[in-house]
Amino acid sequence: MTMEEFYKSIKGKTIAFCGLGGSNVPLAKTFSQKGAIVTGRDRRSYEKLGDTATELEKAGVRLILGDDYLNDLHEEIIFRTPGIRFHLPELETARKNGQIVTSEMEVFFDVCPCPIFGITGSDGKTTTTSILAEILKKSGKTVHVGGNIGTPLLPKVETIKPNDVVVAELSSFQLISMRRSPMVGIVTNITPNHLDMHKDMNEYINAKKNIILHQNAFGRAVLNLDNEISASFAPKVRGQLLYFSRKQKVEHGCWLNKNEQIIFSDGGKDTVILDTKDIRIPGSHNIENYMAAICASFGFVSPDDVTTVAKTFPGVAHRAEFVRELNGVRWYNDSIATTPSRTIKGMLSIFSEKLILIAGGYDKKIPFEPLGQPICDHVKTLVLLGNTAPKIETAVKAAAGYKDGAPKILHVSTLQEAVDLCNKEAHSGDVVALSPACASYDMFPNFVIRGNTFKEMVMAL
Repeated sequence: MTMEEFYKSIKGKTIAFCGLGGSNVPLAKTFSQKGAIVTGRDRRSYEKLGDTATELEKAGVRLILGDDYLNDLHEEIIFRTPGIRFHLPELETARKNGQIVTSEMEVFFDVCPCPIFGITGSDGKTTTTSILAEILKKSGKTVHVGGNIGTPLLPKVETIKPNDVVVAELSSFQLISMRRSPMVGIVTNITPNHLDMHKDMNEYINAKKNIILHQNAFGRAVLNLDNEISASFAPKVRGQLLYFSRKQKVEHGCWLNKNEQIIFSDGGKDTVILDTKDIRIPGSHNIENYMAAICASFGFVSPDDVTTVAKTFPGVAHRAEFVRELNGVRWYNDSIATTPSRTIKGMLSIFSEKLILIAGGYDKKIPFEPLGQPICDHVKTLVLLGNTAPKIETAVKAAAGYKDGAPKILHVSTLQEAVDLCNKEAHSGDVVALSPACASYDMFPNFVIRGNTFKEMVMAL
């Protein structure tokens, strides 16, 4: 189906957009302009929506707001924002009643005219998405980047041409309802995450699996062989299967040789693609991100394209992002670290010296025990805040390597207090990092606002 055909099909239909977040707002306006009868539903009040509410009303969108926003969900087509649980009772009732419950990403996959490269995983998907997009751009392709990375793709589908490519970051919330898979699907890794939103770990894993489950024989699946859950998807792959591994040689995919070069193997043929010393962004996890991107793009780009990007790509904001050096103290913003595994693979693996670490935040109901020993090994002062602070402290004190006062554990109530305290604790040569191992929702709307706020506070010191 083309987008033009889709717009014709919705003319005169009643459509509800449940959750007026980033992707649904531009869609609601567009659909209203195309002749649909559109309702915007959101738990927030008119005042809290602010300019968004005004813009939608001007576009002819009727608003139903407040705690009862999902009452009388009678519309023929219902668009669910990724942040709304797939199995919400109101949505289950709508499905039983024969109403169409869909999402921006589902429709985009139906109407997109060009190949899609999709990336998912518990950690590393945003950086891998950005690296892959840069490599494809370097090769001369017109690339459209979006999905969970923040840019809705469906509103701009009419500008996408058949010879372009789409690079889409896909979250479990988006994938849970998908019945199409991208031409190339990457799974960076899978560890416990979002267990506050999913029924259980099994539902989370099955959602991720949709990125490769509906591929045909011409598809390509890229799996992390070093991650047990990711590697377990292999029997479900119908098309080409490529692995990447930092720990062992693979027959088809990427691995590291003794000279720390990334090799692409295709049966008996080995090709040197990239020397890891050329990767500008630090951390062993970023070697894995490059391996995933190389597997996805192999055959579409040259090794020179990969090396050029590796030498110049500075990384993504809020991911081990250098903020400033003040009085010999280096400050880093790693607000993207919303899970323990991301903090472990990120800031706790980059530096030889022990850190002053700010951690804690919203509780996603995932275990903190794996964080305990790495903090003992790599942190000298731990500054905790947020709902999860007691759980993180418990995990650290239960670790085998913990000694009384090592690391020193301090508690604060706000991020400003954390920054001020770290400034007092730090001496020349120290590294201070915000790497929370938790989501931001107890204090900030998202990790981007948390990271930007942190950077503003550090720059104001």
